[in-house]
Amino acid sequence: MKKYNFNKLKWILASVFSLTVFFSCATSILKYAKVDQLSENFDFDKKVTVKELPPEVIPSETVSPKVILPNTVSSSDQTKASQYSKNNLTKASKNTTKNAANITKNNVKNSLKNRSEILLKASDKIKVREPSLENSEGFDGNRRPLVDPFLVGEKIVHSVTYFGKEAGKLTIETKPFVEVNNRKSYNFFLGLKTSSFFSLFYSVDDYVENFIDYENLIPHVFKMNVRESGKLANASSFFDNKKLKAQFWEKKYTEKNGEQQKNVSWDILPYSQNAFSGIFYMRIFKWDIGKEYSFRVADDEKNIIFKATALAKEKLETDAGEFNAIKLKASIVSRGALTQAGNFFIWISDDDRKIVLRMEAEIKIGKIVSEIIEYNSGK
Repeated sequence: MKKYNFNKLKWILASVFSLTVFFSCATSILKYAKVDQLSENFDFDKKVTVKELPPEVIPSETVSPKVILPNTVSSSDQTKASQYSKNNLTKASKNTTKNAANITKNNVKNSLKNRSEILLKASDKIKVREPSLENSEGFDGNRRPLVDPFLVGEKIVHSVTYFGKEAGKLTIETKPFVEVNNRKSYNFFLGLKTSSFFSLFYSVDDYVENFIDYENLIPHVFKMNVRESGKLANASSFFDNKKLKAQFWEKKYTEKNGEQQKNVSWDILPYSQNAFSGIFYMRIFKWDIGKEYSFRVADDEKNIIFKATALAKEKLETDAGEFNAIKLKASIVSRGALTQAGNFFIWISDDDRKIVLRMEAEIKIGKIVSEIIEYNSGK
């Protein structure tokens, strides 16, 4: 049996969704009588509590401030009122001139003192954004971006092609907020399903749910469900960002090896993304042309660095429409060395949303291309 390895786009394409094609008679999702048991994880359930949050209500009407309308008066009253106003204005002008000198003198004396106090209080509130390897432009001085690119209901669908043939569809969604261990969190979804043509050789129907802290923008959890011709699996990951520990659990079943389990943990660096959150996290940066942007990724017992440089602005024509785009060249650095075999390019929209429009990954044989075909902006 000849085997072709359609390598992963690793963390950015939710890479455990392998496009490995086995030219054999295996055409459908693997069957297993105890498949429900693969999702049981009592250790994970002890550490993590995930709750759905009620939808955030956006008022359909804005309450207008009360407006006081002028009263209707007679012409004689208007004349008297005019003369009265004129006299009072003259008197007020003399008093104002006298008082202004005293006020100005006092204000000048106190202004420097007040200014220094204000600046001192402001400096106390300003925090340097961590970690230092990340670009800080466009943030509130801490971890929140000034413009949030994520809207609930956003859905991006890509067509993934190899040698001009559609291998499958990649779905990227922002779902309603959840609460993870009592912290409000984004709920991001990634799904990959092979096309009918590729399913003749090897079927894939995988998805990942990724929960990222709303305030700190660092991941708590991902939960992965794998349904393929050669493998069934459920995996979970928990980042304990207080203790800086990552734990990964996996239960899988293959016809060759039967049921297997994996449970590993390792130390992580502060503010690390996981293998699936990076595709969302990269959208919070400004991406000025010529600049390099970096952030940490913890995956598979390794702590690595994602780096990308904004190369140029381009017009990108897709099945979902024409977009103003920024082309990025990305790389993964592990233990000081580049890890990928070929070039990896990403196109994002040149606006506040920074949606992922296209990805190209060179592999040993050919190139995988993932490009937007559908888009719902959410609300």
